[in-house]
Amino acid sequence: MKPIKDHLTENLDILFVGFNPSVRSGETGHHFANPNNRFWKILFEAGLTPRKFMAIEDSELIDLGYGLTNIVARPTKTADEITKEEYQEGRVLLQKKIERYRPKIVCFVGKGVYQEYSGRKQIPWGPQSASVVPGTLDFVAPSSSGLVRMKMEEIVGIYKQLLPLVSSLARKEGQTE
Repeated sequence: MKPIKDHLTENLDILFVGFNPSVRSGETGHHFANPNNRFWKILFEAGLTPRKFMAIEDSELIDLGYGLTNIVARPTKTADEITKEEYQEGRVLLQKKIERYRPKIVCFVGKGVYQEYSGRKQIPWGPQSASVVPGTLDFVAPSSSGLVRMKMEEIVGIYKQLLPLVSSLARKEGQTE
């Protein structure tokens, strides 16, 4: 199974970063395609999208100012199958993508994704006090996997913090020009 295509462009409002594609995503070529994954529902319920998108529409997020990538490109059944070497390589590649495309916010879809990327262990939900790449804001949100035991309202509540952050960063950007 080959990796799925990133959806990246410069100056995105939010770049969503997952662990890696599921087998279903690898089969379809679209992000968050596993029917048990709640990513698309979470984005809609958090007010980030005007309707609930389907995985086959993942490239349309670019039009909303959002991008998609993963820390590891290889599709697997579970994140447990990812090797230390893949994380090390992925960490370097992800940092280069963030430096190249300069999103305002990098939203890590799962604490584990951010732990692998940043090397930090104690991580709160939401905006992080220091970002790995200066000039971007690191934001940690719960994984959208159906295996996550948090209540949906709690997960959506964390994702709801993103829109006001995008607005406040846009205001600051406008003040510096």
